[in-house]
Amino acid sequence: MSFTKTTEQDSLYDNLEKMSVKDIISNINKEDKTVPLAVEKALPQIESLINQVTDKLSNGGRLFYIGAGTSGRLGILDASECPPTFGVSHDIVIGLIAGGDTAIRKAVENAEDSITQGWEDLKTFNISKKDIVIGIAASGTTPYVVSTLKMCNNKNITTGCITCNKNSPLSTEALFPVEVVVGPEFLTGSSRMKAGTAQKLVLNMITTTSMIQLGKVKGNKMVDMQLSNDKLVERGVKMIMKELKISFEEATKLLNKHKSVRKSIDNARTK
Repeated sequence: MSFTKTTEQDSLYDNLEKMSVKDIISNINKEDKTVPLAVEKALPQIESLINQVTDKLSNGGRLFYIGAGTSGRLGILDASECPPTFGVSHDIVIGLIAGGDTAIRKAVENAEDSITQGWEDLKTFNISKKDIVIGIAASGTTPYVVSTLKMCNNKNITTGCITCNKNSPLSTEALFPVEVVVGPEFLTGSSRMKAGTAQKLVLNMITTTSMIQLGKVKGNKMVDMQLSNDKLVERGVKMIMKELKISFEEATKLLNKHKSVRKSIDNARTK
């Protein structure tokens, strides 16, 4: 299969430094509009990957994201938002980045070039066949990610990927690849832009859909969310009010007692 790294192709725009602010942001916006359409074309691949994720999580497995740079940070972001949003443990969805936690804020030189460190990072979590590993790399060539998926396949661990090039080494390695081809970036090679946006959209789909399938949502509400601030407590009270058709005071009393929207509703209904 032929492999063209479209993420590295020259921008469709030139002389960016001569553009006005209005022209720059208009052109960036024009390019950004193409991203959801690229994601739409990949929906069958995304569906297949989500089915695998849901199956693993429902059988006691875990979801691992592994990436470098922007891709790694996006995986960590998605993983870190699952516990407060869906009330799951922090060890259900786990994000790993080349260079470790330091690389979340600052680039770590040559970290993405290692062909052994990714597997070493996974081993610290006692990775097993019950789990699924999704490699994230806009280019689809990052050694840290590609080598890790290869090792996972050798160990019969289910693998997926999110990349923005067709037929990349990462896509070829992943059992369940997702390829969202967004084309050249507005700023040549800056894959934190359209490619990063595409990856974020796919990550949103993966965890949100999986958690819905696992029963972590009721109707359209986050009934298992962590009540970690006043805004979320107020949101929880309103959910209970609407669901049980009770007053603000009654809903607040229930939530203070049970510390959970789901438990508040369930306990009220069993009385």
